[in-house]
Amino acid sequence: MVQSINRRQFLRGDLQGRRASLRPPWAINEADFVQLCTSCGDCISNCPESILIKADAGYPAIDFHSGECTFCQSCLYACDTGALKFSTNPWYLTLDINDSCLAKNSIVCSVCAEQCETSAIRFNPVVGGVSQPEIDMTLCIGCGACIRPCPNTSISLFNE
Repeated sequence: MVQSINRRQFLRGDLQGRRASLRPPWAINEADFVQLCTSCGDCISNCPESILIKADAGYPAIDFHSGECTFCQSCLYACDTGALKFSTNPWYLTLDINDSCLAKNSIVCSVCAEQCETSAIRFNPVVGGVSQPEIDMTLCIGCGACIRPCPNTSISLFNE
């Protein structure tokens, strides 16, 4: 899948589009989204989890540091512009656990796996060491439940 990036991402050197704001679930492609979204904030005010925020140019984005997405579809129903359109997959996100992860630094921690209802994050035992995280992206739904409880903010979700 070809990832389109905007001018700001190009100038920042983000050619993969990894630092782009995560739009609400069911957001259409970024170029069409910014054309259709009026930045009215209806999706933000209707989010019962309060994880939608105003980001670049007032467009809505997800802040998983505030909580997780339950895929309740409140944002979808609040959007009258067509910037959010229902599909079977609310989004295609990739989960990453960076090198600041406590387990990757030989400190026992598995709080992310404990929060993951789909078991997308598992810890594999290591002989004589600390179990290491492993991500199964076929199980990850992109809810973000693992992000907020991480004591080192080592987990991120980004657009594929």
